[in-house]
Amino acid sequence: MDISKNYFEFIGLPVSYHLDRSELSDRSRDLQKTLHPDRYAHLSDHEQRVAVQYMAYLNEAVATLKSPLLRAQYLLQLQGIDTTNESSTPMDPMFLMQQMELRERLEEVASASEPFEELEELNEEVASMLDRLRTTFVEHYEANDLSAATSDVRKMQFLEKLVLEIERLEDKLED
Repeated sequence: MDISKNYFEFIGLPVSYHLDRSELSDRSRDLQKTLHPDRYAHLSDHEQRVAVQYMAYLNEAVATLKSPLLRAQYLLQLQGIDTTNESSTPMDPMFLMQQMELRERLEEVASASEPFEELEELNEEVASMLDRLRTTFVEHYEANDLSAATSDVRKMQFLEKLVLEIERLEDKLED
């Protein structure tokens, strides 16, 4: 095992946005059995610390690769592109206008006659937008158009935040 490898290599998967989630689960489960710190309890403190580091790296890798957004960000990170910096990429003005409109609709949900229906409709619309962005991200990434892929990821970040806000409002309305 080598934690200097990228997450894909560490787990034994090809470096790709598309991955088989069941294969990810199977490989991570196998690695957890091998790397679990309890297996190293009888060894030196140094070897126990290394086992804990490996397990932490595995957990971080699995969490990153399971999430479509984090996986896309990680793929770009492997190319030297940081998408977590808010000002790293200028945003498409049309996309920003669309985001403002979606957020206005979200604000109006609580006063709607059928708030849960409005939320469901908004959630489906955002999910559809995310699906399209994931598809275009893959196209751009595989074509090595990293600028466009970075723009796609930044848009996905906005939409993921909106999904969380929709979920929070739904929880609030249910209370």
